[in-house]
Amino acid sequence: MSIFLKTEDEIELMREANLLVGKTLVEVGHHVKPGATTLQLDKIAEEFIRDNGAIPTFKGFPSSYGSPFPGSICASVNDVVVHGVPSEDVVLKDGDIISIDCGTLLNGFNGDSCYTFCVGEVSEEVKNLLRTTKESLYKGIEVAQAGHHVGDIGQVIQDYCQAQGYGIVRELTGHGIGREMHEEPSVPNYGKRGSGVLLKAGMCIAIEPMVTMGKREIGLLPDRWSIVTRDRRPATHFEHTIAIRAGKADILSSFEEVEHLEGQNF
Repeated sequence: MSIFLKTEDEIELMREANLLVGKTLVEVGHHVKPGATTLQLDKIAEEFIRDNGAIPTFKGFPSSYGSPFPGSICASVNDVVVHGVPSEDVVLKDGDIISIDCGTLLNGFNGDSCYTFCVGEVSEEVKNLLRTTKESLYKGIEVAQAGHHVGDIGQVIQDYCQAQGYGIVRELTGHGIGREMHEEPSVPNYGKRGSGVLLKAGMCIAIEPMVTMGKREIGLLPDRWSIVTRDRRPATHFEHTIAIRAGKADILSSFEEVEHLEGQNF
């Protein structure tokens, strides 16, 4: 396993790429409303990323199962957990939720972050799922410090979400990130304290809880990309890219502007 520790200069370049992801999420978020299609959101994201001198890393990403990913964002609605393919046939309606996962390549380094948006008025039951998932992300970040282990992150996320009766997707994980979008190590959202890779200062990882309203089992749609809950109940997904430090982790991506846009509605 090759884990690349980043220099301070490289971390600052990664911060730039990740902050651009955050701004892209805001740009897309302005258009998350009933009647919008996920393909429209994808075109907005791609234009914004390219206008800011970066490359949308998701577009053309290879698949083990079929064709490369066609979009610049993953747009995952309701029971689609992750990897939702943007489409003119997917029209947002009041009460939906949609996770927008976005990646950029800027100055040789990758940014990666995801936020789940409400579309119009969303039920309190679903808002609680959103709230819990986002809170679990920050709880995982709290323990992501040099000297701790990857398993510490997973256990905190798992315990927090399962205590409220939610499911934790196990087949998909967070990951290392740097010059490549996906690097070692894998960062599961479940685990056992003290297990897994030892975290060291200079490691950069993406932590991304994927949490289900019901059972945790997932399936693959015929497009060979979209991952759905098998019970077809809603799922949520939040992601930050962070740099490991001796103390508190350094969050390189940002939800600040997108939360301002959303008005902290959950």
